[in-house]
Amino acid sequence: MNKKQLEVMKNGKGFIAALDQSGGSTPKALAAYGIESDEYSSEAQMFDLVHQMRTRIIKSPAFTKDHILGAILFERTMDSLVDDMYTADFLWDRKGIVPFLKVDKGLAELQDGVQVMKPIPNLDDVLSRAVKRNIFGTKMRSVIKEANETGIKRIVDQQFEIGMKIVGYGLIPILEPEVDIHCPEKKRCEQIMREAISSRLRQIDETVRLMFKLTIPDESNFYAPLMNDPRVVRVVALSGGYTRKEANNKLAQNSGLIASFSRALAEGLSARQSDQEFDTVLGSSIESIYKASIA
Repeated sequence: MNKKQLEVMKNGKGFIAALDQSGGSTPKALAAYGIESDEYSSEAQMFDLVHQMRTRIIKSPAFTKDHILGAILFERTMDSLVDDMYTADFLWDRKGIVPFLKVDKGLAELQDGVQVMKPIPNLDDVLSRAVKRNIFGTKMRSVIKEANETGIKRIVDQQFEIGMKIVGYGLIPILEPEVDIHCPEKKRCEQIMREAISSRLRQIDETVRLMFKLTIPDESNFYAPLMNDPRVVRVVALSGGYTRKEANNKLAQNSGLIASFSRALAEGLSARQSDQEFDTVLGSSIESIYKASIA
């Protein structure tokens, strides 16, 4: 574990940029960026285009450690180069930004009101490569859609079980049991989930270090007890489908909760923009998310 990076993540002011769109979400991300599906003819071309988009974001003069603590990468991005450097090395060595890696393989079918993660058959290989690529931590997502105690407990258990395996590689896992913002019992889901998380935290040694990426709660400062746990490095928030303005407003009502936005970060960016236009829009987005994160 890189102690300097741990200090940045624990005490730094700023937010985490989520640049980890995978196969299922990449076409939507490219379309939002102004690149339609008829502009590429293969998966390889699609991923090349999204890497170009991510590289443009990372290399932008607006993308700095003054506002951004870390960045979450897709596996292909980890293995790709930015200016002849692996992406994680470019982020830390050139930008002072802590690199994370998305490790999940998507969601299973809905059962008991939740979607757990699909199996991750090559996890050991991915984690070994992540260590070699100087990745600091990981992120993995599952989704809660109903206030079903059985399902929510299963999601939390799965997140912790895989998270502890990741800890064994010297990496900091970000556990992401997302509560769907459209869930009619969202507040109840959050209550059940927090209780399940707290229960699992009490079962692990205080020397273990974890992070959480959670939907912005309906009740302000609802996740303060998790933030105060000695095992928890940081709790960050996903935008979850809210617009950037909505997400920022909700985030600012939660002291200590910082952003880890994807769609909200890239909102307004376009492949057709000049570098000056692109940097201006990105800079404005970063500034607004930063202000909400330190409110």
